[in-house]
Amino acid sequence: MPRPTPVPGATIDPLFLSFQLSLAGKYSIDREIGRGGMGIVYLAREVHLDRPVAIKLLPPERASDPTLRDCFLREARLAAKLSHPNIIPIHAVDDASGFVFYVMTFIDGETLAQRVRTRGPLPGSEGVRVLREVAWALGHAHAQGLVHRDVKPDNILLESATGRVLVADFGIAAAAGDQLGDGVTGTPEFMSPEQALGRDVDARSDLYGLGVTAFYMFSGRLPFEGKTPTEILARQVTEAPPSLASLGLSVPRKVALLVDRCLAKNPEHRPTSAEALAEQLGVSMEQRRELPAALRMFVKRSGRLDGGGTLIYSFGLASASVGVSFMFGGTAAWSTLLVGMTVTPFLYLTAAARRLSLLGFMHADLGPAFKSEIEQAREEHAVEHGRWPSVIEKALRLGARLSAVVFGVTLAGVVVMATVGEPFRWLATTLFLSLSATVVSAAGYLTLLQRRRDIDTDFWASVWMGRIGKATFALARKLLGNRVIGSASTHRATELSLGMAAENLYESLPKATRHALGNLPDLLRRLQGDAQALRERYDGLQEALADAGDGGSSDEYRDLRADRDAIHAKLGEAVAALETIRLNLLRLHAGSGTVEGLTTHIGLAAEVSVEVERMLAAQEEVSRLLRFPRETAATPG
Repeated sequence: MPRPTPVPGATIDPLFLSFQLSLAGKYSIDREIGRGGMGIVYLAREVHLDRPVAIKLLPPERASDPTLRDCFLREARLAAKLSHPNIIPIHAVDDASGFVFYVMTFIDGETLAQRVRTRGPLPGSEGVRVLREVAWALGHAHAQGLVHRDVKPDNILLESATGRVLVADFGIAAAAGDQLGDGVTGTPEFMSPEQALGRDVDARSDLYGLGVTAFYMFSGRLPFEGKTPTEILARQVTEAPPSLASLGLSVPRKVALLVDRCLAKNPEHRPTSAEALAEQLGVSMEQRRELPAALRMFVKRSGRLDGGGTLIYSFGLASASVGVSFMFGGTAAWSTLLVGMTVTPFLYLTAAARRLSLLGFMHADLGPAFKSEIEQAREEHAVEHGRWPSVIEKALRLGARLSAVVFGVTLAGVVVMATVGEPFRWLATTLFLSLSATVVSAAGYLTLLQRRRDIDTDFWASVWMGRIGKATFALARKLLGNRVIGSASTHRATELSLGMAAENLYESLPKATRHALGNLPDLLRRLQGDAQALRERYDGLQEALADAGDGGSSDEYRDLRADRDAIHAKLGEAVAALETIRLNLLRLHAGSGTVEGLTTHIGLAAEVSVEVERMLAAQEEVSRLLRFPRETAATPG
């Protein structure tokens, strides 16, 4: 169809002219900016307020149907009552000179569908933000009793200037949409099974549409496609959608699981509400806090002794030890080898700790960094090789253990035989075979395990978080003196930042003052650990509630919600105790505080720590019950 914009030499659209004539004095139409099955969208200016607006016109052939016209106007007027930052405001709904239309705020941007078509699927973090804002908009509309009924990328706009996500056409698109038979209206690719069957729909039907939208947004494809609308609707009703997590995309595992739940055939198995979905997406966004590049590089490369230089050094050390043995004897050679295998690696790790410290990071930053790297690697490996051990892996692990036991028993027998002077030729054969079986089985098991887990990162995490790592950072701190630059703390959890700040303030106090405050650093570290444990437990309960599905309303899950809220409140108390100590240490430095006053707050903080540890102990049984069913259900055999 020719463009409606009046351009010299171009055919003038009669609909454009007649519609503009009916709006003269109120709106001045500039051009057409969109056209779909349910209407035409024009960019115009509102004359009296002199502002750009978008006008959506119901096609005249549809407006001529009184039932369809009345339904369209009714839904548009209901949508006009919505007021939310992520919903496009409707300014007016009118029926003038036979034209049925509504006027809304003009959004300078593109639809989500255009964004995916032109630049490909959205990355994980950006996609989660888009989903969360759409869920907020849907939640607000649902609270007002309005169901969208046509959630799809074409009805989601991305504002260019701010990146804000806005939802359009609440209830209107479905009211004026194409009839697909049996009273079914909407877009087949995004319709819930109950909507495809012509049944009554509620808020959970919108969540299904949002799930399909998320699937398309992250993957660039639709879960169900077909040659005809009828074929697509049949697949929506009868076929299980592919799991988003199975596509190998860079989407957080928890987000992929939420999308899969939105695509459940049974509405009862979808999230309980759009607000609950937005809350879970928010938790995922917080847990995926981006680590600084320096920390990422440290946990992946610079904090390890597994590069090419390590191989060259090992070869050089072995050669040097052999040379020393010829020149100075075996004792000197073994001493060289021992020093080279212990002191030199320790100094290298200290140098790595020093470089990281110069950038403002501390030893306590490594825990969250290694945890994030391990979780990300686990998600990536699970996509390709699964999350649970295979039968071969289990067999190799069992074989390694059994052959190791045989080797140990045989070795003991060899020692006994050698002591009494008896021959042990058959034992030697058994010893060799059991050792070979142990090595082969263990190597095979570790190879398969490495496919599911990043064993290297696990090992270096244990090194850096253990005594060796603490010692290297302590030595690096002494070597640096006062040259450590400002702390890069944007990635840290609140309790970690507060604890570090308080500990640094304590260390800079005079020795006599530190002595009067007792072992404050131990209390600070205990409170940090308590807060982090509470945060992990809170996240675990949130995930358990997200997995509840249709069981989310049972007494068991009601108790879980109560436990979650109690843990959240106690987390606030632990963080507040750290904050109070930090502020009082600042007052001591400024000369406006007293040791006695700080000692009182230290005592209160110690009581909070005791209460937290009691709560965590009481929650341990709940945690065990949450883990056990999940493991037994997911582990094969």
